[in-house]
Amino acid sequence: MTAPTRPYRFGDVILSEWTKFRSVRSTYWTFAVAIVLGIGLSALVSGISANHYHTDPTIRFGWNPVQRSLRPGWFLAQLAFAVLGVMTVTSEYSTGMIRTSLAAVPKRTRMILAKILVFGVAALIVGEGIGFAAFALGQALIHGEAPSASLGQHNVLRVVVGTGLYLLFMGLLGSALAILLRHAAAGIAFVVGILFILPGIAQALPTSWSQPIEKYWPTNAGQQLMATHRDPHTLPAWAGFGEFAVFVVIVAVVAVILLERRDA
Repeated sequence: MTAPTRPYRFGDVILSEWTKFRSVRSTYWTFAVAIVLGIGLSALVSGISANHYHTDPTIRFGWNPVQRSLRPGWFLAQLAFAVLGVMTVTSEYSTGMIRTSLAAVPKRTRMILAKILVFGVAALIVGEGIGFAAFALGQALIHGEAPSASLGQHNVLRVVVGTGLYLLFMGLLGSALAILLRHAAAGIAFVVGILFILPGIAQALPTSWSQPIEKYWPTNAGQQLMATHRDPHTLPAWAGFGEFAVFVVIVAVVAVILLERRDA
């Protein structure tokens, strides 16, 4: 007599993806790197800057305690999140396990949504933890040595929360590119190009070209959510982040459509 079976549910797929996600060492190593960069580097910059606040006029000029405690960390942590997003998808392609996963879950969209959901929840928790921890530690190091900030001040809470949201969507962009390209090296190369290379090329163009490109470039626009003050030729904070989020969603939709049409 065989035991009764039931069709798998979406919750079963999520549980399966969670098991995969937490059983891979790269998950812990990449998150560890992001935490060290996001919190440790920000703390280091905050402490050094605060100690030199009264003796170095270049530090006092345009002093922004919020940016001092957050920007150094998230600027590098964003790459770690994007790389983890890539590896979350491509780890199965590199080992050939993707065929087993698709055989177990023939509805590919369901499988990839579960994978993105698991990664997204973990990335949001870690990203917000980095944002709040980096801000709290940075301000503790700055306090008493230089002007500091608090969450109750104008735009500060939005910037801290926005750090976690931005890191989340950078990770999701990495996952979407990985679904599209199905290769870790290609996915990471595209992430580096989108984050650093193409914006750097845009800066070398004439101003009439570079300003619109820099204003609407997706990652530049998304980073406005973490700006305490709006600079000229930039989008408003939530409008910029909205453009970045739409860009990530479009890449993800295209990737899922191609996943449904291509062989594993």
